[in-house]
Amino acid sequence: MYGDPALPPDFVSLPYVNPQAPKGGNITLGNTGTYDSLNPYVRKGSVPWQLRFFTHESLMGRSWDEPFTLYGLLAESIETPEDRKWVEFTLREGARFSDGTPVTVADVIFSYELLGTEGHPRYLGLWQQIERIEQTGPRTVRITFNTDNRELALLAGMRPILSKAQWEGKDFANAPLGEVPLGTGPYVVSDYQAGRQVTLTRNPDYWGADVPYARGQYNFDSITIDFYGDANVLFEAFKAGEISAVREFNAETWATQYDFPAIDAGDVVKSTFPHQKPSGMTGFVMNTRKAPFDDWRVRDALITAFNFEYINETLTGGALPRISSYFSNSVLAMEPGPAEGKVAEFLAPFTDILPPGARDGYALPQSDGTERNRKGIRTAMARLQEAGFSAEGGTMRASDGSPLAFTILLEKGSRENLAIAELYQQGLKRLGIEVIIETVDNAQYLARTNAYDFEMTYFRRALSLSPGNEQRYYWGSEAADAEGSRNLMGVKSAAIDQLITDMLTATESEDFTAAVRALDRVLTAGRYVIPFWQFNEGLIAHDAAMRYPDYIPIYGDGSEYMPHVWWYETQ
Repeated sequence: MYGDPALPPDFVSLPYVNPQAPKGGNITLGNTGTYDSLNPYVRKGSVPWQLRFFTHESLMGRSWDEPFTLYGLLAESIETPEDRKWVEFTLREGARFSDGTPVTVADVIFSYELLGTEGHPRYLGLWQQIERIEQTGPRTVRITFNTDNRELALLAGMRPILSKAQWEGKDFANAPLGEVPLGTGPYVVSDYQAGRQVTLTRNPDYWGADVPYARGQYNFDSITIDFYGDANVLFEAFKAGEISAVREFNAETWATQYDFPAIDAGDVVKSTFPHQKPSGMTGFVMNTRKAPFDDWRVRDALITAFNFEYINETLTGGALPRISSYFSNSVLAMEPGPAEGKVAEFLAPFTDILPPGARDGYALPQSDGTERNRKGIRTAMARLQEAGFSAEGGTMRASDGSPLAFTILLEKGSRENLAIAELYQQGLKRLGIEVIIETVDNAQYLARTNAYDFEMTYFRRALSLSPGNEQRYYWGSEAADAEGSRNLMGVKSAAIDQLITDMLTATESEDFTAAVRALDRVLTAGRYVIPFWQFNEGLIAHDAAMRYPDYIPIYGDGSEYMPHVWWYETQ
C-alpha cells in the first residue's frame, strides 16, 4: 500500500513459515453451532467459517508480517500505474482448479462479475468501483477503476476465483448444500455430514505447492471440523482428545481451567502469540435504527452503566485491559485529549455534526470496581434525564410514560457473552431498566442480525494495521440500509464517510495515519458499542505434535496462521 514490499522478488517463502515443514498428520478443529451451506461466497446460509481460507485462492496473497503487502499467488506478475487507476494481472501458467482444469482469464472475469452481482455483500463494494474488466493477453486480465481509491489495485487481487464451467447458467446464490464451489486451494471438501462435520483433505496434486507464497503452508493431510452445541461441550471434547486445538479468549479460563490430565502429561501444550494489531471492537452493539438507541445520550448512559471493572474482575480476574477505541493497542489509535494537527484538520469540516468528544477528547467511563457502581449509576441516571427519561415507581420511563426496556440477542452456546449480559442486566435493574436476554441458534442469529432485527447484540470487528475499503462496509452510510452488511449499529455519518475517503485516497503514510485516528475518534465518541476487553496476545492450546515456526508475524495468530503454517511432528 505504501513503499516497497519487504521481501525481494526472488523470495523463497514468507518469513513466518518453515519452508521445510513436513507434510502429514490429521487434525480436528471444533466449531459451535451448526451449518447449512458449504458455499462461503453467498449471503444465504450458515457456513463453516474456516472454509474460504482452505479451498479457494485469489490472484495475490497477503503477508501477515507487513501492514498491507500482497505477493503473487494465482498471478505471477502484477502491473499498475502510479495513480493506480488500473491493475493488470498475468496468471501463472500452471494454475489449476482441484479437478485439474486450468485457471483462465475467463474464469477470473466470470468470478468478479458473479461475486459482484450475486455473491455475498462483502464483494459488492469492489464491483461497483470497477469501470471495466477485460482480457489483454492469453493469460492477462486488466481491471480499470471508476473511483480514485489507491487500495483498489490491492483489493482486486484478493477475490476468490471460481470455475466458470461449474457455475455458468446455474443459480449460484441458491445452490444446494451438495454443490460445493470448485476452487484452486490446497484443500478440498472430501466428506461432510450436514450440520455436524466437514472434512477437508489436502490435494496431493495441488498446483501451487512450489509457489513461494504457499511454500511451507498447508501441511496437514486432513482437517476435520466438528460442530458442537455450545462452547462447554466443545471444551470437554478437547479435554477428551477429540479436538486437536482450541483458541481461548478468556484469560481467567486460560489460567484456571487448563489443568486436565493431558496438560499434565505433556500431550497438550499451551502456547501464546503476541501481536501488534489493533484491538478492534468487541462488545454489545446498539442498533441506532431503533429508538431509544438513536439518541447518543441514551447510548452514553448505557455505556456508563456497564460496570466494566467489576465484570472484568468477575469473569477474567481483571487480567485483560479494556478496549479504549476501535484501533487501540496500535499506532493508528486516537490519542488522548483534543485533536491536533492533521487529525484536527480532517475533523474541522464536520464540527457541527460530530458526536460530543470527537474533537475535544473522549474516554470511556470508569467505575470504582464495586458491584453496586453507585457513581456510574448516578451519572447514567443524569444522562437519561437529559434525554427525557425519569424513574417513576422504580421503572425508567420516557416522557410518554413508556418503560425503557430492551432485549440483548445472543447466540446459544456463547457462555461468556451470556455471563456478561447477565451481570449487565443486574446493573441496569438499579436504573429501572428491564433487560431480556434472548438466545437463539446460530442460523436464527445470522438471519436476524442480517436483517437488523435486534436492539442490542454481541459485536466483534477485527481491524488491521491497514484499514481500507472494508471500512465502508463496516460503518459507511450506504451499508447501514443494505441487508447483511457489517454496519450493525446502523450509523450514518457524513463525517465517517469522508474520513474513510480521506484514508483511502491518502498517498503519504502520515496522512493515512491521521485520517484513521480521526475516524477512530468519531466512531468511539459515537458511543455505538459497549466495549469489552482486548487481547494483546493469542492463546492456543493444542496437541503437542502440532508445531509452529519460532518467528511470529506482527499480526500474531489469526485465521490464516493456525493451522495454515503449522505442521505435525511426532518424536
